[in-house]
Amino acid sequence: MARNTADLNSSQQEEITAIFGDRVNLSKRERHFYCHDVGALPSMAKMMLGNTDPAAIVKLRTEDDIVKLMEFARKYSIPIVPRAGASSGYGGVIPTKGGIVADVNLLNDIVSIDTENMTVTVGAGIIWERLERKLNKENLSVCSMPSSAPAATVGGWLAQNGIGYGSYEYGWSQDTMISARAVLPNGEIRDFSGDEMDALIGSMGTIGIITQITLNIRNKEDTAIISAEFADPASMQKSLQAVKEAKVPLWSIAFINPDWAGMKNEMPFSTHHSEPVVEDRPELPKSYICNFIYPESRDVSALENIITSNGGKVLSDAISKHEAGEWFRSMKVKRLGPSFIPAEIIVPLDKVGKVVSEIKQKIDLPVLMEGMVAKDGNVILLCFIPHSERSFKFNLAFTLGISIVKIAEDNGGRIYASGLYFAKEAEKVYGNRLKKMLDLKQQVDPADIMNPETITGKGILKTGITLSKAFEPMMRFVGNRSGVGVEKFTKQKDIEADIVSHAYTCAQCGYCVEECDQYYGRGWESQSPRGKWFFIKEYLAGRDKMTQEQVDTFLACTTCELCDHRCQLDLPINDSWMTLRKELVLNRGKMTIPPFEIMASSLLKERNIWGEYLKNREEWIPEDLKPKIKDKAEYAYFAGCTASFVEKDIAEASVRLLTDAGLEITYLGKEESCCGIPMLAAGKWDVFEKIMRMNIENMKKKGVKTVITSCPACWLVWDTFYRQWAEKLGIEYDFEAKHYSQVLEDKLDVLSEKFVKPLDKVVTIHDACHMGRAGGIYEPPRNLIKAVPGVDFREMEHNRENGHCCGSVLTLVANPEVASVVGNMRLKEAEDIGAEIMVAACPCCQVQLRIAAENSGSPVDVQDLSATVARSLGYDIPDTTNAALTAWLTFDQMIHLLRPENMTDLMVELLPEMMAAMPAPLRGMMKMVKYVPGMDLMMKPMMPIMMPMLLPGIMPKVMPEMLEAVGRRVQMSDDLREQMPDLMPEAMGNLMPNMLPQIVPLLTPRMIKYIKEDM
Repeated sequence: MARNTADLNSSQQEEITAIFGDRVNLSKRERHFYCHDVGALPSMAKMMLGNTDPAAIVKLRTEDDIVKLMEFARKYSIPIVPRAGASSGYGGVIPTKGGIVADVNLLNDIVSIDTENMTVTVGAGIIWERLERKLNKENLSVCSMPSSAPAATVGGWLAQNGIGYGSYEYGWSQDTMISARAVLPNGEIRDFSGDEMDALIGSMGTIGIITQITLNIRNKEDTAIISAEFADPASMQKSLQAVKEAKVPLWSIAFINPDWAGMKNEMPFSTHHSEPVVEDRPELPKSYICNFIYPESRDVSALENIITSNGGKVLSDAISKHEAGEWFRSMKVKRLGPSFIPAEIIVPLDKVGKVVSEIKQKIDLPVLMEGMVAKDGNVILLCFIPHSERSFKFNLAFTLGISIVKIAEDNGGRIYASGLYFAKEAEKVYGNRLKKMLDLKQQVDPADIMNPETITGKGILKTGITLSKAFEPMMRFVGNRSGVGVEKFTKQKDIEADIVSHAYTCAQCGYCVEECDQYYGRGWESQSPRGKWFFIKEYLAGRDKMTQEQVDTFLACTTCELCDHRCQLDLPINDSWMTLRKELVLNRGKMTIPPFEIMASSLLKERNIWGEYLKNREEWIPEDLKPKIKDKAEYAYFAGCTASFVEKDIAEASVRLLTDAGLEITYLGKEESCCGIPMLAAGKWDVFEKIMRMNIENMKKKGVKTVITSCPACWLVWDTFYRQWAEKLGIEYDFEAKHYSQVLEDKLDVLSEKFVKPLDKVVTIHDACHMGRAGGIYEPPRNLIKAVPGVDFREMEHNRENGHCCGSVLTLVANPEVASVVGNMRLKEAEDIGAEIMVAACPCCQVQLRIAAENSGSPVDVQDLSATVARSLGYDIPDTTNAALTAWLTFDQMIHLLRPENMTDLMVELLPEMMAAMPAPLRGMMKMVKYVPGMDLMMKPMMPIMMPMLLPGIMPKVMPEMLEAVGRRVQMSDDLREQMPDLMPEAMGNLMPNMLPQIVPLLTPRMIKYIKEDM
């Protein structure tokens, strides 16, 4: 039988690493992120489950990978737990016996689309939303999909089996799936179809790992929706039955109860950069609201009469439109939770009114209900009781879920799925299929290595649930008196109250995961927003620590805001990480991303992050442009650091376009400073404030009313952050900010007459996050490039609010290798549509994408939007690709140098100088290591204590030699090399207190070796 495997031994770790390389993760910290699913379990249930951390996580790419994993697991009797979107709450991905979590998300390709037979074959790890998007391009669509389509996988829905949107017409998930392919625990790769599928449907990873699925598809049609309200569940049921009897050709039927509708009305408006976003949101009637969904081409004229004749009322188009936009946002109301007690049941359509009424009658706490009607006459009721997992009462109220299940059973229904928690209900859930499943399981997995206990249940938990069900009336009595009212959050462990609230509110649904560049760049759950919210809960509960590694995870987020856009709860994720940066770096003194210390020193000294002299900031201006730049004007061009010192084509082209369009502009010149956003993102808010004050004051002196930027980050700072900070600090602030593309869009009638050089290229555009999702500026840059003659403009798959991040600046500075992965995904999208040129309206995006293209050999030419347009006006704007790559090389080498292992190498090189700089008595004591047996063993535990005390006195004495050593490792411009004696001491003074704990363990044995052999 499969053994409880909390850890792999050293030989097993070596063996599995040899097989899967960097696709296996053995980190104890990372493994903890894979111990749960979307459900928030009460503390007593967690105790019954015991340790659920896996021993390893493996990311699988091919069936051959899976065969090798099965062989490894059989060899050592180690459990395997398949995991995809982890969007269910039945414990199917919880490794109750440890073992290996098999991450199948990389099995996400579309193998083939068969338009003749109307089928598609896909990798089991593909997300439903992505599949639908791909099919829509071919004017096709899936037949049905789960309500968690932005996170759920095709294979996961088969392994779970369920009802979703489209199930009224097409039935359960299994009814739309023709065949499946799986790797079984014995290593066999088997195709399942027809009756054979019975053993795989709903098996929750206990039979094998599903790799491919073929499913039916349909022609894409525009969808319409009619919403109706009913005063009571009985009239709603009658209407639903009448619709079925009349065979109204609907695609899907969903409904919510009055409690759910009421909570929707109470939902707070979403916020963007801490400011409320006012939505045009209609007031929902606090009634039973049904949404009838159908393709527009169908005749559903009988529907309205059925609704009204059964006591219903057709709601306004505004409500119908609103409800259509909420299709995949079922958990949105959890924002008011913050925790939910779930109960998901299946009931016959002719009993749904009675079941809903009984739940309302017997459960005293509020119960939110969402229902979906299936083709077979069954209705799934998703029931959620708002509560707080932080309260002990959560344990008592949790049993109300069992009461809801009992109500369903008393009315001919059952629990939706059995899974780990309701294993005793398996026969009711699976019926005759259970025997087929267990027979196949015994045949191919006699050692029970595949997801053990998931179908059969965990003994103590199974017993606990059985007892709860046996004493249901008493448990219901207690549960009904275990409400907690409105949950109030306060600041904990110096984490702001709203962030604490968001962490517990997060639905763990996974909508934020697949599209997060930190997740797909690094591949591990800890990097996703969902993972970070989970960490905060664990940290607050004392089950995890705020290590430097975790701080780095918060810091490396690119602030692209895609998670904010995707979050169904509208949590302000980006703002929360920004606030944490300040707390962790500025208040707690944790280490920021090391290169930011060099940037900060350069910024404070020369007002830019590139280590260039302030006196050279104006050198980008050609002589013929200088007379066109006024000393004072209402419009000011703010170049920013990268356009001023590296990609000078951007600054020149922007000003040429602005002046050609007839604008009078001024420029701060040597008085311009970096906008400061790198310091804001790095957590060095004190530096940001100093820079902000300088820029605002200098801009006022120029009489400026509108600041025009070529850098989206600079635009965001002037438009939002400076304004907010100025208000907070009592500084007068009356500037409008615009990106140059916004200004030029209004001047296209002037510019269009001046184009002289057609481009004749296929062009696409990269949406910069800091003006796209951050500011909604999408069309101006598009209209500008489309105005150029000879442009064949094409959109990439991910564009506008769904556009992928380039990977800069934070990831590029934190981990260039990961940034290349992120950037290459963007370049690949451009290649897929045949783009020859990708234009970027952002200097930083351009640097990152050029680096990624250089590293990958991408044929896509990355160019600046303004430079491309200016060249078509006849200007000889130089290409700055080489300048960008050369300037980046310095940072790239510095980033690698500042890693602990490389800093250790540098310090080893400086050991003679460091030893000479030590106090004489200490130097003499260290020499005793050569002569006194065991002295080296005593020295090892002393070094972590001694080094932080010694280094402040040693560093100034060895700084000249350190600068020379750095110079041998980092290629620098003459200007930067001259400044390093000023920049390096301050940067190292800030870094060393936090870096030493990482360096000392690496340095100590090499120092002892040096003392013994060379001192």
